[in-house]
Amino acid sequence: MLASCPKEAESNHKVTMSAKGATFKKNTVGAVLEQYFKDKKVSVKGNALILVTELFRVFVKEALSRAADQAKNEGDTRVTIEHFEKILAQLLLDM
Repeated sequence: MLASCPKEAESNHKVTMSAKGATFKKNTVGAVLEQYFKDKKVSVKGNALILVTELFRVFVKEALSRAADQAKNEGDTRVTIEHFEKILAQLLLDM
């Protein structure tokens, strides 16, 4: 993939790497979701949290892949925010 970033920027990311690629912590995803619930009694637990976490992982992986393809099509060797902006609308429609 063409996505790359400087070493100093890589050290600030909180995404962990595994055999599947980048993953998100379930507790972090749950905390982010709960910030947007209007009713504080609502929470996401168990299998629902696992499913949403996997959905986030797949969404980010697809966004990275499409942005890398966009960069390649433009002859760039690095993915920039402009590449993400160009693919975002179609990505959201496809999901």
